[in-house]
Amino acid sequence: MTAYDVILAAPMCRLGARFAGDVLTRLDFLPADTPRAGRADARVHRLADELDAYWRDPTHAFALPFAPQGTPFQLRVWRALRTIPAGQPVTYGALAKALGTAPRAVGQACGSNPLPILIPCHRVVAANGLGGFMHAAAGAPLDVKTWLLTHERAATATHASASCPPRPTAR
Repeated sequence: MTAYDVILAAPMCRLGARFAGDVLTRLDFLPADTPRAGRADARVHRLADELDAYWRDPTHAFALPFAPQGTPFQLRVWRALRTIPAGQPVTYGALAKALGTAPRAVGQACGSNPLPILIPCHRVVAANGLGGFMHAAAGAPLDVKTWLLTHERAATATHASASCPPRPTAR
């Protein structure tokens, strides 16, 4: 089992986090019954505050320092993932086309993402359905992906309707 600096509660599971100094390097989805653990130091408080902001508003821009470790190709895909707006998923094919690569390669990079939520790989879906998540095609990982997409879709729809003036009615 991976050693985490902290295990935090999340609405749909637990999150295991690892840091290198003050920089977040890994965030893993864990089963909801995983015991919370770890020392609540300043970096943990900052991560918890940032995640709380995301749970309230999925358009929240994370200011927490983080550094994913991956191949140059993975880093390129992960940079592209950070440009996908909350509540507006794109397909593996569309992202692959934009990056000049194959959908399967994009899927593999998404599945290897060490910092989900901060690097929103859940926003990439199949052309005809949900697709995979965390290198899984079924089970708890897809439940998490579904929860995240639903959370973002509902919250961004609420924000959009709150910020748009009512349409005039035809008479």
